Amino acid sequence: MNPRALLSAAADFLRKNPDEVVRAAKNAAGLRFGVPLAALRYLASQARPSKKMPKDIELATAPPALRLSATVDAMGTPLRAHAAVRIDEVSISPESVRIGIRLKDVKLSLLDEASDSPVATLVKSGALDLSKPGNLVKFIPKRPAAIVEAEGDRVVVDLMKVKSIAESPRVKRVLAVISPLVGIRAIETDGDHLYVALRATPSGLLQAIDAIRGATS
Repeated sequence: MNPRALLSAAADFLRKNPDEVVRAAKNAAGLRFGVPLAALRYLASQARPSKKMPKDIELATAPPALRLSATVDAMGTPLRAHAAVRIDEVSISPESVRIGIRLKDVKLSLLDEASDSPVATLVKSGALDLSKPGNLVKFIPKRPAAIVEAEGDRVVVDLMKVKSIAESPRVKRVLAVISPLVGIRAIETDGDHLYVALRATPSGLLQAIDAIRGATS
């Protein structure tokens, strides 16, 4: 993405929505930071097309969840997927970045009704229990290493299971400094915003200072 285009889009949005500055200031006082869905929609529209990435992404809110629709390629079968996504756990430490995700109202529809692929056959038959997507994820062959739990309507990912993230010295340094001081209390939607509520832990200041000293020594 072009940084200049991003800055220009942000400035244009703030000109049209000056109340966002006041809203951000009020929320910041309570360690609550909001991202307008308009910004996320813009970023989604600017993403580079890829066969592996979702396309035609639509975002809406179903507080406290985020309602998401996208076109995906499932083993060569184009599908339109819909779900209400809620983050119910975020746990950050130098060794782990766990995110618990609840998936509700999951729906799949075929974009090519004439398709006779195995995935299309499953969707048409109604054999997939979409009320418990975690159970489906649990039995995916060679599922991504980041998915550490899957059960019912819940999936848990640990970003530190991704090799490129876990082996990054910069990520390790940042987590060592930030995790003792700040945690994420909640990620939820409200109106047309996605909010991240932080939890401050002043008692972790000495640990964070030790981490900074270790990184600069």
